[in-house]
Amino acid sequence: MLRVQASTLRVTKMEGFARATRTIDAVPSRVYSIIADYHFGHPAILPPKYFKKLEVLAGGTGAGTRVRGNVEVLGRRITFEHVVSEPEPGRTLVESDVTGSSTTHFIVDAIDSGLGTQITIQTQFRTEREGLLGRIERWSTAATLKRIYEQELAILANHCKTIPMPAQ
Repeated sequence: MLRVQASTLRVTKMEGFARATRTIDAVPSRVYSIIADYHFGHPAILPPKYFKKLEVLAGGTGAGTRVRGNVEVLGRRITFEHVVSEPEPGRTLVESDVTGSSTTHFIVDAIDSGLGTQITIQTQFRTEREGLLGRIERWSTAATLKRIYEQELAILANHCKTIPMPAQ
């Protein structure tokens, strides 16, 4: 009789990656303040075609914020819950999915002597499937995320131009 120990059986989760970068004509502190503000700024830059809901569960600005939301992609509604950290406050903000399935970095870099910003949104994610179906799932997820991030960055650039900066 063959015995297999449960600890020797593992499902390998396959990793994928998506990234979009844009130059924005705004100072880095302005750009960062928008993405770190989960009450008003961040929700305002999310593409409404995909993001149906974003609810602040705790905090609301930067590290310690916890949000829950819904996205609709390819006719599927997905609920997510993220915890926000700031490994480099003012430069890097990270959203980590509470299930461990994805981590998204928002990286804000000064350009043009600090008068402009290069912002990158990048996500590392895991899928359950292996083989051909897993490759297709990772490819389609990465392509969809890139499209969403490009739209999000375009909205952010427009937001920086049209919405006045709050008084300090």
